[in-house]
Amino acid sequence: MSGTSAASAAALAAAFADAYGHAPEGVWRAPGRVNLIGEHTDYNDGLVLPFALPLGVSVAASRRDDDVVEVRSLQADGTVTAPLSGTPGDVRGWAAYPVGMARVLREHGVGGATLLIDSDLPQGAGLSSSAALECATAIALCDLHGVWIAPAELARLAQRAENEHVGVPSGIMDQSASMLSSAGSALLLDCRSGLTSNVPFAPGEAGLTLLVVDTRASHELTGGEYARRRAECEKAAEILGVDALRDVKDLPAALGRLSDPVLRRRVQHVVTENHRVEATVGLLRAGAVAEVGGLLLASHMSLRDQYEVSWPEADVAVDEAVRAGARGGRMVGGGFGGSVIVLTRTESADRVRNAIEAAYQARSWTPPVFLDETAPSAGAHRLV
Repeated sequence: MSGTSAASAAALAAAFADAYGHAPEGVWRAPGRVNLIGEHTDYNDGLVLPFALPLGVSVAASRRDDDVVEVRSLQADGTVTAPLSGTPGDVRGWAAYPVGMARVLREHGVGGATLLIDSDLPQGAGLSSSAALECATAIALCDLHGVWIAPAELARLAQRAENEHVGVPSGIMDQSASMLSSAGSALLLDCRSGLTSNVPFAPGEAGLTLLVVDTRASHELTGGEYARRRAECEKAAEILGVDALRDVKDLPAALGRLSDPVLRRRVQHVVTENHRVEATVGLLRAGAVAEVGGLLLASHMSLRDQYEVSWPEADVAVDEAVRAGARGGRMVGGGFGGSVIVLTRTESADRVRNAIEAAYQARSWTPPVFLDETAPSAGAHRLV
């Protein structure tokens, strides 16, 4: 299934009936996201600027009388059945996300449910399929059981589910983008206060195209590198005597107090990345969308050299795009695989695509995939 049309929702509802022998009570959907800029700042209490994609995760669901969640996916074999009273770690793999979400929501009056999941987000592409799954499950369960939770709080509960039940120490950005985004806008999120504002982002109106390139290098955040970066930031903040790296105001002075070159690099990225978010917001509000390209490129270089989370396919994609005339680009997501965004004049988009494809072919890499649907879209909602 792809898209959010009534036909797509009907198809998932029919698949649910085939799988479980009765119709679902509804179909809900939550989008994936692209983070325009502000990478690895969220868990440092910083600023991020994501937007929701048209692609996402849909959930057909019905209530159960017992305290059990039963989950199937059209993208995976088998059925997972788990008690809501279970403990973190007893469900692994993709099912840990919806089961963990159900367990967290149990504290708010949500009961058992039967779920069928479908996704048109490429898995492992760094487009936050996990948060989309959590948020689609969350709104489905709340609607089924008549529980109302403010969207911003629901995003925090989804983050908690991922932290506790999947074991990924993620920040709040992905879930907030999936829950709170609006069509035609990027979402400026202050990860400390939780305050958000919509920032106009319509590259097509400025004669620009934002390409999303799945580099096909698999991305897996449950590995140790993501957690290590977070621990390094926490250690640096402790040495500097601040609650989080967001509080560093004098970067040269802070770097002078850190003897560990690794911690110096991490701090330099986080502090400068927050500044890049602020600058990007200013440019977008001024209508200078094309000028954002230089900030994207600076972000990529910082992620590559200071935060050390980029990967060869991303570096080549960005380099070749710029050589072919793109305004700029960068890796997105946690790193170590996933996707790249490229901002280019629309008339140059085909040339940029061809340059990236040729560079991959020359290296005998798996061909990249270019997402066709990238317009900033609405957050989580009920379909039928």
